Amino acid sequence: MHPPPPAAAAMDFGQNSLFGYMEDLQELTIIERPVRRSLKTPEEIERLTVDEDLSDIERAVYLLSAGQDVQGTSVIANLPFLMRQNPAETLRRVLPKVREVLHVAGVEMQLTAAVSFLTILQEESVSVHTYAHSFLQVILLHLEHRDTGVSNAWLETLLSVIEVLPKETLRHEILNPLVSKAQLSQTVQSRLVSCKILGKLTNKFDAHTIKREILPLVKSLCQDVEYEVRSCMCRQLENIAQGIGTELTKSVVLPELIELSRDEGSSVRLAAFETLVNLLDVFDTDDRSQTILPLVKSFCEKSFKADESILISLSFHLGKLCHGLYGIFTPDQHLRFLEFYKKLCTLGLQQENGHNENQIPPQILEQEKKYISVRKNCAYNFPAMIVFVDPKNFHLELYSTFFCLCHDPEVPVRYTIAICFYEVSKLLNSGVYLIHKELITLLQDESLEVLDALIDHLPEILELMSTGGESSVQENKLSSLPDLIPALTAAEQRAAASLKWRTHEKLLQKYACLPHIISSDQIYYRFLQRMFTIMMTNNVLPVQKAASRTLCIFLRYNRKQEQRHEVIQKLIEQLGQGKSYWNRLRFLDTCEFIIEIFSKSFFCKYFFLPAIELTHDPVANVRMKLCYLLPKVKSTLKIPADKHLLQQLEMCVRKLLCQEKDKDVLAIVKRTVLELDRMEMSMDAFQKKFYEKDLLDQEKEREELLLMEMEQLEKEKQQNDGRPVSDKTFEKKRRDTKTPTTLPKSIPISVPGPSGTSTPSTSKEIKKSKLIRSQSFNNQAFHAKYGNLDKCASKSSTAGYTSSVSGLGKTSVISLPDDSFRTRNASSTPTSFPSNPSLPSTSRGTGNSVDPKSSGSKDTQPRKATLKSRKSNP
Repeated sequence: MHPPPPAAAAMDFGQNSLFGYMEDLQELTIIERPVRRSLKTPEEIERLTVDEDLSDIERAVYLLSAGQDVQGTSVIANLPFLMRQNPAETLRRVLPKVREVLHVAGVEMQLTAAVSFLTILQEESVSVHTYAHSFLQVILLHLEHRDTGVSNAWLETLLSVIEVLPKETLRHEILNPLVSKAQLSQTVQSRLVSCKILGKLTNKFDAHTIKREILPLVKSLCQDVEYEVRSCMCRQLENIAQGIGTELTKSVVLPELIELSRDEGSSVRLAAFETLVNLLDVFDTDDRSQTILPLVKSFCEKSFKADESILISLSFHLGKLCHGLYGIFTPDQHLRFLEFYKKLCTLGLQQENGHNENQIPPQILEQEKKYISVRKNCAYNFPAMIVFVDPKNFHLELYSTFFCLCHDPEVPVRYTIAICFYEVSKLLNSGVYLIHKELITLLQDESLEVLDALIDHLPEILELMSTGGESSVQENKLSSLPDLIPALTAAEQRAAASLKWRTHEKLLQKYACLPHIISSDQIYYRFLQRMFTIMMTNNVLPVQKAASRTLCIFLRYNRKQEQRHEVIQKLIEQLGQGKSYWNRLRFLDTCEFIIEIFSKSFFCKYFFLPAIELTHDPVANVRMKLCYLLPKVKSTLKIPADKHLLQQLEMCVRKLLCQEKDKDVLAIVKRTVLELDRMEMSMDAFQKKFYEKDLLDQEKEREELLLMEMEQLEKEKQQNDGRPVSDKTFEKKRRDTKTPTTLPKSIPISVPGPSGTSTPSTSKEIKKSKLIRSQSFNNQAFHAKYGNLDKCASKSSTAGYTSSVSGLGKTSVISLPDDSFRTRNASSTPTSFPSNPSLPSTSRGTGNSVDPKSSGSKDTQPRKATLKSRKSNP
């Protein structure tokens, strides 16, 4: 290694140095000139030119006859197209030329031909009989090509052809010639090909034919003088065993495997071991205990003395081996096998050295890589080992091993155990509390690959952690896991600071499970504000949308009225009325998620007016996105209770039609108006046409009202005895009030009046109490700044719009089957924010809402072109 140049010389940017650089550049220019001159000459261009009037078939024949190799390769690659277009002429004129060319073709043309022949078979361009007659001989002819890659390509094509050929063709064209091809007098390549063909042919013939014609060839190849042939034939014994049945497998295949397992070649012994493991289900208990178990025991004992590649295979098949031999181990054998697994889990970790990696000999580095593969395979098989020792014995037998795998110094090992963490949690069940600390360790892992593997099943893992273990009482579901919230927040911050935004997006999506795991207050103070920050500052759109949806779910399950109102206020003021048009676009994304997650009444109550106010937005992209959202906005309305909101929507659409100057937005508005006109309005009552959607919406609305009631009950409970209402109480009450999935088939078309009901007085008092609590929530003041929405709502209800409602949709009226279904009716408009005349109006006109940031920010008009290029998918 040459010493680095002095710093002064490296940083010399003086005049002399610059002139030197210029001379170097001139030299490079001189070197480039001959390259530019080495283009095709007119004579060469003339030779490569083909008459344009030739048909595809004639052009193919000409290029195969007189063209260059690259042109011939192109024709062969285009052979499947020619077969689809004109199979008869292609077989008559082109295919003979292909046969001639392949005799002297190079590697690239041979590989292209193998792929084209396989494509023609898969596309079924011709019948099987025609394919066998025209193509099979060409495939068989090139099986023994001197280039291994070409030979393997033709072999793969032949193995696929064998699947569809009839038995008689297979017997005459393939099996009979195979007898001579498998002899010792043939080349090694020919015998290797014969092994793979025999493994494929076994499933095509009956047991009698296999025993008489195929098994003698199999035995001969298992005794071949070349270890490569023996190893290849050994790996085909699994396919052969599946074709000949259990009896012949025990009498013919098993003795061969036993003999091959004692072979002098390590690759042959390895192939025999892997085949035995894969065939464990075929053998009975006696064969496993008397024959296979001693072989496995001997193989394990000798593995440390042999090549490390055997250890890699052994560690990979360990789980399958434990499962197949489970129940036949003696206690001593069980213990020894477990100790062997533990030893493999720490293989290579005992070799401590303080040398620099560059100073370690290459053979040592290669050995360490193999040890890492062994530990990775052990991590992969860890769930199977839990079953092997019984989950009840996990803490005593395997916890220390699990700890080592989770703290392994190599990322691939930790990555694999992170993938298996969910399976381990399920197997431990009530003992899942034993691995709480390891969950925190993997969440805090410095490698994002490990975190990405863990969060695939993070909701299920956290659910098991919160409900399993020593204590399943949900009031204390985090008492045994105090470091979970810091670990989750730290994991999100690491993902946000990296360039792997897909991991960040996935993590934010998985955070949607937190309302079922931790308390509402913990989410509000530790996670909710972070979602806002991501929505406002992150530059990756999928990440922003993931944060927006998760925030909506947090809001959906928040149990404090004051906190809910604060979140709603921030969404409207910081996003819906934000200075940056990018934030206003994210507000529309949030509205879409709210329509999906919340009830219709919730959206209409808080977000309907702020959303349609964006029809006046000065940025065309915002108006464009709103137009795409308008059908979903209209689907939240119910007639007649929301008739005034429908009039507001109709007025906004009319203004867009009349005043919109941007041609792209106007085109979308016109398409949206047609879609709105085709929509049928939902009613306050259930309709058979929208029965499932109405039932789901009613369930959402009931759960939202239940949250309000539970908050009131919690306050009363705290006033009485100072104890909060548990989550179990909430879940029980939610189940008790849950709408049944099947309602009576005959839905009454009118609501029974109070005088017609026969409900007991006690039920009336309960309903009245619930109604009073719901009304008390709806009538409370939200926040001073919310007064402007109420002002808009009151204006919209008294403005005297006389436009026809049917202009934007059709309506039909069916009354509710029960009073409890009516949460909004014609006589009571949705409750809005309390009026506050001191606050400015929420309407945002074009005159006073021009964005102040006009140079390079997300507020500027040029952003319009970016969205317009994608406006087909907003």
